Amino acid sequence: MSAISEACKKAREEWKPELIIEQIPYAKLLGIETLMMGDELFYVLPPSKGNVGNPTLPALHGGAIGGFLEFAASLHLMMTLPTQVTPRVVDISVDYVRPGRLEPLYALCTVVRQGRKLVNVSVNCWHRSRDESVATARGHFLVD
Repeated sequence: MSAISEACKKAREEWKPELIIEQIPYAKLLGIETLMMGDELFYVLPPSKGNVGNPTLPALHGGAIGGFLEFAASLHLMMTLPTQVTPRVVDISVDYVRPGRLEPLYALCTVVRQGRKLVNVSVNCWHRSRDESVATARGHFLVD
């Protein structure tokens, strides 16, 4: 069993998604964190100058936002589905709605449809209000 598979199993048992984040260098590079509020698991991209794409505004780099959304969806599947493998991206589409400011960016994932091997996930991210999206993503992931 791989280190990520073991971390995934332990993370679900103890409900500690940070155990998975620690195993994925890109997630650590971005600084991704999680936050549990009630029964909802939120994903957080804390402000970091390393994630800035436009220093004049300053605004987050679109690639950092896209990577955050993709990882949030993958982590959500690893935490909520009984899979022992890292979900593989089939496709992902990101809609950038507003500039990402240099402040905490929050995301919430929703499994739209789950088949035997393919899962469709929707992700929405925002700064201060869920009603003011910074970006949204829709992705398909293989979980076999």
